[in-house]
Amino acid sequence: MERARPEDWYRLQTKADGVTLIDEPFIQPFYRCNMWHIRGRDRDLLVDSGMGVVSLREWVPLVTERALTAVASHTHFDHIGCHHEFDDRCVHHAEADLLADPTREATLADPYVTDDIFDRLPPAPYQSATYRVKSAPATRLLADGDIVDLGDRQFEVIHTPGHSPGGIALWEAATATLFSGDIVYDGPLIEDTYHSDAADYFRSMVRLYDLPVRVVHGGHFPSYDGARHRAIIRAWLDAHETRQ
Repeated sequence: MERARPEDWYRLQTKADGVTLIDEPFIQPFYRCNMWHIRGRDRDLLVDSGMGVVSLREWVPLVTERALTAVASHTHFDHIGCHHEFDDRCVHHAEADLLADPTREATLADPYVTDDIFDRLPPAPYQSATYRVKSAPATRLLADGDIVDLGDRQFEVIHTPGHSPGGIALWEAATATLFSGDIVYDGPLIEDTYHSDAADYFRSMVRLYDLPVRVVHGGHFPSYDGARHRAIIRAWLDAHETRQ
């Protein structure tokens, strides 16, 4: 398979409210993480950091322009690959051990990372068989209700277990914007990882349904509005209520 050039690995799309989507277009959509860069007055915020197969700091100047806090929505391989490149690293306390010791098994790199998830392979010397996320011990542990403060912008941590124990979403009430991680997005939701929990997932979806969202930026697939948010969750809850 053809290899991509490092300068082509990342793609940036400017959104409203000082938000920029960073993604990796040569990873197939199901596995392609959305990385969200948010501009603040005193510092910037990065929600998730991709696979880590190409340096974010080297090839995406946006993430080096100002002081930056890197938050992990959870610790699967496609979301924390470049966290080690940042000095200020946040994760929910339930997954702090995984960010510090991200084994192939714990991050789901085994079994998901194979050449088949790429349309072009990362630049040499990348090899799927030896890929693993680098250790990035957290400098701050997050809990439900905590605030990530950028000076003029505040993001509330919402603990959303279910997909994984320490999954979180970030809620900016002032703009009615939700960064939802992998608990909900507009695509096939994953409920069967080794540390998923069905009852937790249901409770998290109920909680998120009631948020007065205007826009949702998920961990995968395109962003969507509040009406779509409620429709996705309502359909999911209706399909799962018989299991409770």
